[in-house]
Amino acid sequence: MVPELCGGAPAGAVDRYGLRALVRQAAGRLAAAGVTSPQVDARILAEHLLGRALLLADGADGDFPAAYDALVLRRECREPLQHIIGRMWLRGAELISRPGVFIVRPETEVVAGAAIEAAREVMDGGGGVVLTADLCTGSGAIAACVAKEVPGARVVAVEISETAASLARENCERLVPGRVEVIHADATDPLVLHDLNGQVDVVVSNPPYVPAGAVEDAETAQHEPTVALYGGGPDGLEIPIDVLVRSVALLRTGGVLVMEHDHEQGALLRAAALGAGFKQAETGQDLTGRDRYLRAVR
Repeated sequence: MVPELCGGAPAGAVDRYGLRALVRQAAGRLAAAGVTSPQVDARILAEHLLGRALLLADGADGDFPAAYDALVLRRECREPLQHIIGRMWLRGAELISRPGVFIVRPETEVVAGAAIEAAREVMDGGGGVVLTADLCTGSGAIAACVAKEVPGARVVAVEISETAASLARENCERLVPGRVEVIHADATDPLVLHDLNGQVDVVVSNPPYVPAGAVEDAETAQHEPTVALYGGGPDGLEIPIDVLVRSVALLRTGGVLVMEHDHEQGALLRAAALGAGFKQAETGQDLTGRDRYLRAVR
């Protein structure tokens, strides 16, 4: 059932106290709807309309209550916040978000960070230009962050979805113009990037890895593209292992793969990496302490 609109919204301009009361009311509605971060989402929706931080707002005009109510209703119905405001963030970089393209998650912060650290190690070792490949780039979030934070990186990003590849180009050109080449192709295809085999310093990937039927919430299942979620097979590891095998061919000796995965897939992927030809394989944790990514050395 669609929630009813807030009653009693003031018809005229709203002062600072009335504005904050509306945001508190919205947070209560979002909490009742099961949103996991209701206060944050209510504030961000308000700031999206205000065009400035809530703390800096002395009030709002008379159009604000109805417009705000409409946005809160959309979030109550579990439309993703990022789709409503058209923005998402990774490592401080603001990215465009659109329906049909996977929304970057907080846990990817550490994955991007591990890839950036690996690229910086190459730079510090006198490696010159750091060749980085982002396989299954999605919105281009990781690729853009690597290029932004490692000025000496040359980044090539591959994405199978035409919708996502188009958004990745837009995000990368807006944030790091001319620094990322986005290719619309299957990242696991041996012919894709074959001219870079044995030359890549760092491969980073956030591939589809969700096991069949294991999506954690209805919001994800309803709004995220299935091509970006399910890794194939009962354990979700078909695509991740294909990415791992492709990475073996792309990486130079001593090159590093950083790949995000489900918190229960660490041991299997470490074994697969060693079996595929990597010399070292270890698991890194996310900010909650759960296993989150493979770091393997060629």
